[in-house]
Amino acid sequence: MATLSASPSPNPNPNFRSPTDQTDHDPESLPHMELHPSSDQDLTPNSNSNFHAVLPTPPEAIAPAAAAAPSLLHISFNQDHGCFAAGIDHGFRIYNCDPFREIFRRDFDRGGGIGVVEMLFRCNILALVGGGPDPQYPPNKVMIWDDHQSRCIGELSFRSEVRSVRLRRDRIVVVLEQKIFVYNFADLKLLHQIETIANPKGLCAVSQGAGSLVLVCPGLQKGQVRVEHYASKRTKFIMAHDSRIVCFALSQDGQLLATASSKGTLVRIFNTVDGSLLQEVRRGADRAEIYSLAFSSNAQWLAVSSDKGTVHVFSLKIHGGSPGIDRSQSASDPVTSPHSSLSFIKGVLPKYFSSEWSVAQFRLVEGSQYIVAFGHQKNTVVILGIDGSFYRCQFDPVNGGEMTQLEYHNFLKPEAAF
Repeated sequence: MATLSASPSPNPNPNFRSPTDQTDHDPESLPHMELHPSSDQDLTPNSNSNFHAVLPTPPEAIAPAAAAAPSLLHISFNQDHGCFAAGIDHGFRIYNCDPFREIFRRDFDRGGGIGVVEMLFRCNILALVGGGPDPQYPPNKVMIWDDHQSRCIGELSFRSEVRSVRLRRDRIVVVLEQKIFVYNFADLKLLHQIETIANPKGLCAVSQGAGSLVLVCPGLQKGQVRVEHYASKRTKFIMAHDSRIVCFALSQDGQLLATASSKGTLVRIFNTVDGSLLQEVRRGADRAEIYSLAFSSNAQWLAVSSDKGTVHVFSLKIHGGSPGIDRSQSASDPVTSPHSSLSFIKGVLPKYFSSEWSVAQFRLVEGSQYIVAFGHQKNTVVILGIDGSFYRCQFDPVNGGEMTQLEYHNFLKPEAAF
């Protein structure tokens, strides 16, 4: 699942205990968890769609009278890409993608910066981490927020800053700089911990299908990814690139993995079960920073966003997979991705000339950060920018080429509020 977060800022609030101030735990001890005393219910997510209701604003969340657009600290899609969350300098907001609209917001008047907002599909439970120059919560804590009660009902504390959080209906995954912790959602029991290479971006992906959990994270070597298959209790290491891994994505069933390195020229697709390389596609010839990768729901397409200001859509030639997922191509689907016109001499010239190129593209502002996902309408992508931009575009699966822009919004503008 794609996320964008602004660079973490030092925590100036003296009321927050920094990780190094916690003297009551051994440095190598497990993270501390506590449920708030007033909460005696379990933490099993409630799938009730009342999550969409705008609830009374609690006393600790009074909206500031700020007319200016807020500062965006974090954006991320939910698991099915039907919603997205924005962490801002004084709270967080939740939006629906199709149709585009703000679902609700929480504005805090004491500090209030939220650096991570992780949704769980459309249910009432969210995971929050403080961020920005004036965080609402310590950046080394994951707060479990119940929006039915409009308050935090639990927390997970760590000795270093939380880089990211991933949620499934049965698991909470917390990513630190060099460790990952996996918890049972119902009781917050620690089930597994993993050591990784330095991971400042908090890279981690988890499968969201009904089957068993598949988790992907950086390995202990540059260019290596680690795949955990929890059903079979198997760990697979894949040397995906020679350079540092900067982005990856899982298909919903956890069987396919797309990876990109710091070079940003090639994207590779692997089988997570045996680690085999299934396909390689080329974003471009020059170096780029890849911001997000996303599979379509049927794993027929792969979208890529980068700092070059172009979103690419690639056709995947991967067949098979878990039952119920049809990756077969219909008459309206492309048979092949574009190749270089010089591919006939690929045995003589560098591999560049036989590369698979994107089927469709959409041009954005170069240098800005964007994340991308496939929309619920056929052949559409949704693009979110750290500048508050929302684009919905449509691509032609047969002829490819430039995508058509269907919609644009700035979701940070005050007048966009409901």
